[in-house]
Amino acid sequence: MTQVFLLPDLGEGLTEATVVEWHVAEGDTVTIDQDVVTVETAKAAVEVPCPYAGVVTTLHSAPGEELAVGTPLITIAALADAESYRTEERAGAVAPSGGSAGSPERPLVGYGASEPARRSRRGRTASRAEETVLAAPEPVSQTAIRVISPLVRKLASDAQVDLASVTPTGEGGVIRRADVEAAIQQTSAPAATTRVTSAGDTRIPLTGMRKAIAHKLTTSRREIPDATTWVDVDATELMATKDALKVARPQDAIGILPLLARITVAGLRQFPELNSSVDGDEIVRHGRINLGFAAQSPRGLVVPVVHDAHTMTTAELAAALRDLTEAAREGTLTPAQLTGGTFTLNNYGVFGVDGSTPIINHPEAAMLGVGRIIDKPWAHEGQLALRKVTQLSFTFDHRVCDGGTAGGFLRYVADYVEQPTLLLAGL
Repeated sequence: MTQVFLLPDLGEGLTEATVVEWHVAEGDTVTIDQDVVTVETAKAAVEVPCPYAGVVTTLHSAPGEELAVGTPLITIAALADAESYRTEERAGAVAPSGGSAGSPERPLVGYGASEPARRSRRGRTASRAEETVLAAPEPVSQTAIRVISPLVRKLASDAQVDLASVTPTGEGGVIRRADVEAAIQQTSAPAATTRVTSAGDTRIPLTGMRKAIAHKLTTSRREIPDATTWVDVDATELMATKDALKVARPQDAIGILPLLARITVAGLRQFPELNSSVDGDEIVRHGRINLGFAAQSPRGLVVPVVHDAHTMTTAELAAALRDLTEAAREGTLTPAQLTGGTFTLNNYGVFGVDGSTPIINHPEAAMLGVGRIIDKPWAHEGQLALRKVTQLSFTFDHRVCDGGTAGGFLRYVADYVEQPTLLLAGL
């Protein structure tokens, strides 16, 4: 008997994925929940486990090929004693929701499950394998163990870098992207393959994340009648508050971004019209504040989301922002961490610029931008003084509110940037 494993819905409404790397070949023996392929979605790279055990007879796609959800991914032929595995864990094709037809509540390991859950599942899989005579898969090499990110493996593969020769700098001897890039530079190997035309033009396929970004931004610009307003603010007291917290609570690492996030969340509670989205002929005001923020990752600029930011203290916001920023840098963000946002905070001051008129992160209704904080002459208490000044810009969907609401929100944020201690009265 053969089982065809279809590309499952990887969550968050994603409809397609690109095959990055196969971890098995035709003729290999696989066990239940073994990761068989790494695919790249519009949100993240994920390892996909197979819900069937047996021998791989067909790989239905090649690396670099884009597949739609529900199309064949791999075909497995059951061995004669395959019934020794639990029937409910291998019966039927995977439904579009991402669970197997025989076990609707069973999450697929590799996406949507926590790391403890993955380890627990792998432990149970190993126990079952010991109870059967199925051939165990090849032992994982030490090199494979040292490389966690599939993006790092792909980078090394594209550049023809032998991972065994790469010196790891990550914790526990893990090879990081920077390690592979350093090896590439030393060997002068090309980092990626590009297509150059006879006219000298370089043509780069618009796939994966870049394709998703292009689609989202085009949709936003096409559907949202946006407007932008801005104001210069004196951030001297905000900087002083940050410094005071650094001394009083060094363990919390509360920087400027968490303080801005705290003020933004408070502003959205005062102006809930802006924590919304437009769905057809309806405005949906969200009951939860899921705060997105721009961060750099190996795949470019991403927007991780702090879910339920309105329930967090400033210290908890700082921890969440720090963890998500680190995950972005390591390229380990999951689809769930990159979706579900209701409002975006964009600190483009880190790029050394003062202002911007960004494209709203569709389907959200607004985005607050913060420019660089620099010394400027400023009228303070009737005197000309050198103060820490920044520019706040606010882009909003004019369908959800008028300029008065947008201006009120921006002024609210500006006032508490200038006098952050006054925010305590409302918390």
